Amino acid sequence: MTNIALVVLDTLRKDTFDDHFDWLPGVRFENAWSPTAWTTPAHAALFGGAYPSELGVYAKTQSLDCTRPVLAEALSEAGYRTRAFSANANIAAAFEFDRGFDEFRHSWRGRKHDEDIFDWGNFVSETQDQGPSRFLRAVYECLIGDVDTVASLDYGVRMKARDMGIESVAGADDGARLALEHIRETEFGDQEFFFANLMEVHGPYNPPSEYRQGEYTGSPNIDDTIGDGPDESVETIRGAYEDCARYLSDVYSDIFAALREEFDYVITLADHGELFGEDGAWAHNHGIYPDLVHVPLSVYDGREGTTHREDPVSLIDVHRTILGLAGASALSRGHDLLGEIPERDLLVERYGLRTNRIEQMPANGYDDTVIEWYDQPLEGIVLHDAGYAYETLDGVEDGGIDDADPWSRLDALRDHLDEAAVSPDEETVPEDVQARLEDLGYA
Repeated sequence: MTNIALVVLDTLRKDTFDDHFDWLPGVRFENAWSPTAWTTPAHAALFGGAYPSELGVYAKTQSLDCTRPVLAEALSEAGYRTRAFSANANIAAAFEFDRGFDEFRHSWRGRKHDEDIFDWGNFVSETQDQGPSRFLRAVYECLIGDVDTVASLDYGVRMKARDMGIESVAGADDGARLALEHIRETEFGDQEFFFANLMEVHGPYNPPSEYRQGEYTGSPNIDDTIGDGPDESVETIRGAYEDCARYLSDVYSDIFAALREEFDYVITLADHGELFGEDGAWAHNHGIYPDLVHVPLSVYDGREGTTHREDPVSLIDVHRTILGLAGASALSRGHDLLGEIPERDLLVERYGLRTNRIEQMPANGYDDTVIEWYDQPLEGIVLHDAGYAYETLDGVEDGGIDDADPWSRLDALRDHLDEAAVSPDEETVPEDVQARLEDLGYA
């Protein structure tokens, strides 16, 4: 039977992948595109086999609560054992991304979702103006409260130590080594599907000390895009990101070696990229610029060496490809990456800012005019015979392919989609999850 692994290297730019992952064998799709520019809707497309707007998962609604069966459910129905490891607080049971998985594990940060762990996120949010002495109160609450005292204290210490860069306490990375340990200790059988999300290049850029060539360990955010950019130079910030990428390459080499022993196919990709001042934008909080949505994608099938394909493909195609390998069936807009891919245009979309971010912006001094400006929806189209054209807040960028009539073709493509109706007012984010998302710059 066919065993399949899917690994998302969260926030890894295509050019950075090319620089650091030349060791990775497989078929490389050089013209691969994410249907969006941030984690939750990109993973929804991977799992749901459709554009995020069709699934109802985007900026204002981030739960995978679509009515159609998702990938792990289809694989489970076909007889697969389904396992997952996620280091990303967005890709979690709290947002229904555990649908169909027999086993869904998190990095140590994911333990905050456990019912018997003290709610550190909510505590920090409520007491942030009370000074360091507040942590004595937190320790007291861990001792007397209806929680697992040892596990709660351990989590709190690790959380604080990681934020301060104290590796001896927090651990040297953001979950990749734990994922490797989990893979090595798991007894995989036949008909196995394994999914992982690794966060080593996601901000804050804080690689193990032996990889760190500079002092910067933060990450840019939406304020840098709206304002004049971060105080640090582009070279300093990009250098910290590249340090993280060098570490990710090394640790993923070990992970890949373990996976190839157990799995017939290992699919490696990024959900989106990262910006370092291109077009005045930073991180991945805004826009659908090429460096955000042109992503790495590699399919390893057991053969050594690297081959390259130039067909325009979408991450949605990964969904169809895995279904085909597994002999499973489900609705999918994608096409099999291992077969002949028909010529078609691809949609890229982004529906403004997340609700939680919008709610916080007035406290940062932004009025309704600024908020509404950055909350505009944006769309782009990858033309199979030309290139990428996309909307910006200031107009459009067609890359010199205006003769191909990208905007009429975008309208035609959009007319064929069935947008899901989801009310953002129905979506609430637990406070502990919200705190972790703030740490990652999502809110």
